[in-house]
Amino acid sequence: MTETSPIPPAARPKLVLASASPRRLALMQQAGLEPDALLPADLDETPLKAEKPRDLVRRLARAKLDVAVAAARAGEELRDSYVVAADTVVAVGRRILPKAEVTDEAAACLRLLSGRAHRVYTAICVMGPKDRPRERLVETRVRFKRLSAREIDGYLASGEWRGKAGGYAIQGLAGSFVVKLVGSYSAVVGLPLYETVGLLEGEGFPVRGAWRDAA
Repeated sequence: MTETSPIPPAARPKLVLASASPRRLALMQQAGLEPDALLPADLDETPLKAEKPRDLVRRLARAKLDVAVAAARAGEELRDSYVVAADTVVAVGRRILPKAEVTDEAAACLRLLSGRAHRVYTAICVMGPKDRPRERLVETRVRFKRLSAREIDGYLASGEWRGKAGGYAIQGLAGSFVVKLVGSYSAVVGLPLYETVGLLEGEGFPVRGAWRDAA
């Protein structure tokens, strides 16, 4: 096979994303990777007592990986697949912000983030057919402008905040709140692309081959 030859469909390894998030799926597709299956895990994401943000995000990403790997290995079609899992946590100091589900939660997050810096932690876990987990933790610093009551009310009315860590989605309207970002933009959205590609390649997944197939 030459360097430019596409990988035959029968020989192409399967790829699983342990998430139902449309944002993570879109990011994988942006990297030229099309999952063969989505296997999200229904987990209790409540932090343990005194659990630090980085410890929480690592624990949840690994738990999502374990659930998805067990589901994939249970069937013939995905038994030798590569599985990708991730989780994102927003924190101010050691205070972990919720994935806002009601307006009051989102409003409290936005008021707390207004005019100050916070950290976004995203953990990425990958496991290949050899069942050897690889993981990375990506920390990104984000600073918001000082938000007026009108801006907060307008953003709450948009509904973009629902289900988002810290009560905002940087890839949407809240991108206009960001004064400074140091780290990985894609990690704040939900999947750090540099680390994801690197971990998959380290496990032997033919990322560049997927690019050729998509061309």
